Order: sequence, then C-alpha cells, then structure tokens
Amino acid sequence: MTDWRKSDWRSKPRIQMPDYTDQAALDAVEAQIANYPPLVFAGETRNLTRKLGQVARGEAFLLQGGDCAESFSEFSADTIRDTFKVLLQMAVVLTYGAKLPVVKVGRMAGQFAKPRSAPTEIAGGVELPSYRGDIINGFEFTEAARIPDPARMLQAYTQAAASLNLLRAFSKGGFADIHRVHSWILGFTDSEEAERYREMATRIGDTLDFMTAAGVNAETMHGMGTVDFFTSHEALLLEYEEALTRVDSTSGNWVAGSGHMLWIGDRTRQVDGAHVEFCRGVMNPVGLKCGPSITGDDLKALIERLNPENTPGRLTLITRFGAGVVGDHLPRLIRVVREMGANVVWTCDPMHGNTIKSASGFKTRPFESVLREVQEFFSVHKAEGTIPGGVHFEMTGKDVTECTGGVRAVTDEDLSSRYHTACDPRLNASQALELAFLVAEELSTSHAGRTAAAV
Repeated sequence: MTDWRKSDWRSKPRIQMPDYTDQAALDAVEAQIANYPPLVFAGETRNLTRKLGQVARGEAFLLQGGDCAESFSEFSADTIRDTFKVLLQMAVVLTYGAKLPVVKVGRMAGQFAKPRSAPTEIAGGVELPSYRGDIINGFEFTEAARIPDPARMLQAYTQAAASLNLLRAFSKGGFADIHRVHSWILGFTDSEEAERYREMATRIGDTLDFMTAAGVNAETMHGMGTVDFFTSHEALLLEYEEALTRVDSTSGNWVAGSGHMLWIGDRTRQVDGAHVEFCRGVMNPVGLKCGPSITGDDLKALIERLNPENTPGRLTLITRFGAGVVGDHLPRLIRVVREMGANVVWTCDPMHGNTIKSASGFKTRPFESVLREVQEFFSVHKAEGTIPGGVHFEMTGKDVTECTGGVRAVTDEDLSSRYHTACDPRLNASQALELAFLVAEELSTSHAGRTAAAV
C-alpha cells in the first residue's frame, strides 16, 4: 500500500488508549522496540491469510481462543502449555465434527491491552484510572500502579517473544502429536459427568487406529505430529503496534510484527479512527468485532476500508451479540455482505454479549448462554445459506471458576474459589473442551446436510 505509512494513525481520532505523562520515556521505549526483531514474519501472515481464505469458502474451520488479558504475574511455561493443550484437544474434536481442517489461532503472545467501559473505577470511595491491561498499567488499586508506564511495553515484548518461542517448540516438536492429543481427550470423557461425549471420542479413536493400521502416522505423514499455530490479539495500543511494524522484503508491503492476526474491537471500529487507519495498512489478516450497535452502513464502510481488494481471508467478522438476539442482528449483516459480494470469514464470539453480574457479586458468563449464542449463530447461517466459519472463545487451560455451568457444574457459590482473571471471566479447560464437543455436533449436522444436498 503506497499511500500509507505506519504512523498515519497518529493524525486520526484515538480512543481507548492511554495518555502517557512522560513523552521522552515513551519516545525512548518506542525507539527501542523499533530496533527489536519482529515477533512474527510476513510469510507466516500470508500463510494464515491463505488458510482463512479456505475458511471463507467453507473448506476449513477457525478456532480462535485464549486469555481475556495476558498477565505479567501469571506468566509461566505451564500456563502456555495448558492453554495450548486445550486448544489442540478442541481442534481435534472440531476437525472430526466438521470433517474439515481446523485453523488454530491463539489469543496469546500479545493480548495485553483491554478496552474498558469507563475511564475510571471506584473502590472504597476512591476513584482511580481503570486498569487497561499489563502493557499499560498495573492491576493493583493504587494511584502509582494505575499511571500508564511505557516501560511495560518492553516487558510485554519479552513475554510475547518467550511465549512464541515455546509455542513454536510445542507445535513442531512432537507435543502436538494427534495420538497424544486424543489420549488427553479420553481423560476428559472418562469422567462420569462427560459420559455423553464418550461415544464421539471413541469414534475419533477408532479413526486414528484405522489410520495407524493403514500406515498413516507421525513418521509417515508430517501433519500427524505437528500443527500450524498462529497468534492474535486486539490491536489496541498503537504505539506498540507501530514500533513492531516492518516492510516485508518480498512484497514491499507493511506487516505488523506483533502477531499473526490483529483485530479491531467493537469500541474502536470508527471508520475514520486511529485503529481502523492502522489496521487497513498492514498485510496481516484482520478481525472486526461486530456488536449489536453496528449498522449496515457501518459494516459496508469498514469492509471497503479494511479489504478494498476483497482478498479472501483478509477480513474476519467476529460477531458478539448475546444469546437470544443473534437473529435480530446477524441476518441484516449477512445481507450487507451478500449485496457487496464481499469475501469474509464469519465467526462467533459468544463471550462478550453474555457477561452478567452474579448474585455473589462476581462478573460471570453462564455456559448455557455461551452455548445458546453459538447455536443461534449456526441456525442463522443455515437459514441464510451462508458459512459459519468459526468460533472465538475467551478461555484458559487452568481449572478456574469464572464461568458458571458445564458438566463439572460450576455454581455461583463456586466463583470465589478460583476466580483469577484480571478482566473478563474465562471458560476453564473442561468448559472449553465441552463446548468443542457441542460445536462439533453442530458441525457434524451441517456436514451431513451438505453431503445430502450434494447427492
């Protein structure tokens, strides 16, 4: 893109971003990060765009999941491993249900900043600036912690680099072998509560046994022992994003080196705003969160701005409406996309529209509401004859108690026992895998319907 420079966003209206008080310190940090190696590379982003193009055509399915907001204090190899492990299990189950390859994208190695509904928060009669993620300020409710500190970007970069190093080792070093992953799935279905999913797990095992007998295994087929795994985050802190943006030596295009896929939040999708301006100029695939307030005209303008060449896989529309109202909003957006002839990936974020305050005072998300929104997403696409391309979950591999429900039946009273999130409630490992089984059932039905129609 010859008419765009990575700093052009600075002339646009900016929201949900911090006001740093020490400009010299900010300039020094940006200059330092600009000299660091990029975290991801142009060839990887091209590969992800190609795979998302397959999703847009119904030839693959997108699984995107991970932390609400990555934490400096909870950063560890075990945390990365456990979330990656659950995503692998989910992907195997979804692959079986969809009869399609699953594109695996983590909310990892960069998901450090969070938009907030209010600029300040009050506790004990004291009002302080809101916590905006560890890359910006501290979670502790003190005046000093809540001052935006540009040096936090350096720690975020270091943590993201370490996370990506481990994820690449896990994805290519044998940890992701499909037989190993299936043994973990069996561990989940062996519990009495998850008995209803045992039949599907057994069928997956039978398929793998057949393939092994036929000579298809990790030694004879590369894809059985390794996976392609990509990272993503909301492109919210644009000083950090700009500092890691480079020119691709192969194509001459700009590439955001902070993560493979970036998305624009529902609060920052102003067509003439700073976040859209930045994302329109990088070659990475871009996601766009679409909440109830987005109009048809908004969506049309954003599609034209973010994907003017209509490249398949370039733009993913991440819908987030809330259970019970998907039918009020999704059909009108589908009609806009259809009339434009736009190539998009449709994916469902059933988390953000289903946040409630529990009786015990904790912010939570009922498992039943999350599932219902996914089911409504599939139902609308079936009625419209369009492709439900993927799901997008806030989740963790840890055994937290932040969302209620699921086969292990987290109750309102349980929330206080392991409520660890710094921002929004996440599905725990059991709930995330259970949702994968339920989505796989939806996909299996859709696959059967497509097969019958083809016949």
